[in-house]
Amino acid sequence: MKEAFLYEKLENKSVHCHLCSHHCKIAEQKFGFCGVRQNIGGILYSLVFNHPCALHVDPIEKKPLYHFLPGTNSFSIATVGCNFRCGFCQNWEISQDSMEDSIDPGSEEASPQEIVNLALKNNCKSISYTYTEPTIFFEYAYETAKIAKTKGLYNIFVSNGYMTKEALGMIRPYLDAANVDLKFFNDNSYKKICAASLGPVLDSIKLMKELGIWVEVTTLVVPQENDSDEELRGIAGFIASVDKDMPWHISRFHPDYKFNERAATSEDTLKRAEGIGRKQGLRYVYPGNVIGLGNNTYCPHCEKLLIEREIFRVLEYNIKDGKCSFCKEPVAGIFA
Repeated sequence: MKEAFLYEKLENKSVHCHLCSHHCKIAEQKFGFCGVRQNIGGILYSLVFNHPCALHVDPIEKKPLYHFLPGTNSFSIATVGCNFRCGFCQNWEISQDSMEDSIDPGSEEASPQEIVNLALKNNCKSISYTYTEPTIFFEYAYETAKIAKTKGLYNIFVSNGYMTKEALGMIRPYLDAANVDLKFFNDNSYKKICAASLGPVLDSIKLMKELGIWVEVTTLVVPQENDSDEELRGIAGFIASVDKDMPWHISRFHPDYKFNERAATSEDTLKRAEGIGRKQGLRYVYPGNVIGLGNNTYCPHCEKLLIEREIFRVLEYNIKDGKCSFCKEPVAGIFA
């Protein structure tokens, strides 16, 4: 266990957690909504510190990040737990597990220093805090990210964007990039399907941009939930209002968890979403989870091929010093 960051003590040994936008007030011996932070004797503890449930080497494109160190590997870690309850979660076996329901925080044990050592040993350029929600294992991510920075590694959050501005401000010196899920552009959908709200996610995306964190956005397009023109136009329009160079990944839904009787997203729907994104002014729109559809990056100025991808592999790379190799115009992103 590790004493949690960003909480205050209240009367009768209760605590108020300021880590995410649920702002849980937790009585003694009770857990926060995330299921991995517990009030023990009036002190809030993270129960998953040093206990990852997943350790993997992934191509950075799998996060997905297409404009951040393309072609490199990222060392990925996660713990059990989440502060959302998405019925279509595709990592639900670990995200919907919790210390409140389980005595085992994960089969692995690794300190922040050991995580950094593993990343270096596997020739990774970055560490990604991913698979579940990194906010709920914030202390673990924070301590790891601090060490990683001293070793020249980059740090990445793959997040639902539900952290508070205090959490973002605290991690900012060590956080280089984030992929944020923008699941809906409808607050009722967020409440019904995710047990959350839209506003804090929009605020996080805007604040990350202001803080100089490289941001890419992902929307899992779920049939009958967020695949209308109106919803997609709202999402794309919001991203464009923050930064038209912010990449938008529109991913294909596959039936899983509580949505296992839904049909997979059609390619036509993804192409329609891509067209909507471009009409809203977005320069980089990527249909995902479909082989051969929309993986390449083209220069928005001369339209030449910048990066050719096959699934998660980079086959051709035409960016030099952050500029298009053909017309020499700057390309948005962070490149090796």
